[in-house]
Amino acid sequence: MASNAGIAPDALKTHADAADPTVAFADAATFGEGLRHARERSGKSMAELAAETKVHRRFLTALEQGDWSSLPSRVFALGYVRAYASALALDEQLAVERFKRESPDTSVPLKAPIGIAFEDVRRHSPRIVAGIAVVAIAVIGWNVFQRISLRQTAHPSDIAVAPKTWANGDTTDPRFALSAPMAAPPDQTTPAPYITRGLEAELTGVDPADPAALAAAANAAPVQKAFNPRGAVYGAPANASMVVIQARTAGALVVRLGDGQALFARQMAPGEAWRAPTGVAATVDVSDPAAFDVYLNGEYGGPLAGVLTPLAQLNSRADQAARALAAVQARAQAQAQAHAQAAQSRAQAGGQPGAAAPPSPPTTAPAASPTIPTAPN
Repeated sequence: MASNAGIAPDALKTHADAADPTVAFADAATFGEGLRHARERSGKSMAELAAETKVHRRFLTALEQGDWSSLPSRVFALGYVRAYASALALDEQLAVERFKRESPDTSVPLKAPIGIAFEDVRRHSPRIVAGIAVVAIAVIGWNVFQRISLRQTAHPSDIAVAPKTWANGDTTDPRFALSAPMAAPPDQTTPAPYITRGLEAELTGVDPADPAALAAAANAAPVQKAFNPRGAVYGAPANASMVVIQARTAGALVVRLGDGQALFARQMAPGEAWRAPTGVAATVDVSDPAAFDVYLNGEYGGPLAGVLTPLAQLNSRADQAARALAAVQARAQAQAQAHAQAAQSRAQAGGQPGAAAPPSPPTTAPAASPTIPTAPN
């Protein structure tokens, strides 16, 4: 025989609800009262709950009394609610949701009521529509009025009779007859260039009237290409270096002193260069000689001769090239002065009036650079 014989189903339901603390918590008038009733039903004191949940007694009391201002931040308050509900065997999610509904969130600013602006627009919409319609009608009416007022009535032409020449297209007016085509103007000719005597010899150091000087200038070695920085330049400053090593392709460049210490070491990118100091005993060590070009006194001197190249050898080549260039310039300057003096003497001997004074010797006379000596094998 069942133990609940004679008990109505509603009575059984009421008894089961009373035994479930979550149902009693949900039926409480407020969140705080639900917690207090659940705590009193469990028989636990506030001190016991504080020790079990590790939450200060002051915060637990604030939850039961609904004193939200005494609680810390929102995140900590939600954690206290979960710990309190877990200690009383309540549904944690239910407790958290009810706490959120009854406690205001002060971290979120209040928002303006939704729908007020829309109601204002809807209330004033008839006036706005009427104003737009009036403006549209005024614009259309003004355009129609302008078109009507500018329209002109068609009237006959003022020319009563068309000229006879208009009716007959083949007849031409003798006053406007075309003449025979004229001959084309003669082609333009370019005048011969004017050459100032002595100027070419003074500027280039080569006398155009001297066949030997012209032959020497024609047989001179061409000027090599100049150094063009296409990346970072390392090493000595420009005024303290005669040798520049530039990477044509990527490669390693290591410069070691006599004791083996590295003066410079870098994986050079294409276009990067290193200026070699003068008076330093070192050895240039590269990964690939064909990947590096040498520039002596700013002019191209060919690729590196080998993997290991003494720096003194490169500086010696640059010094020899500089001295050879200085000698050629000195000879060209001397020849220019001699030709100028000869021209002046011929002018004075011929009795030409207004003979010009002898020109001052130029400071530097450009000439073809000599052939740069190659490095010995």
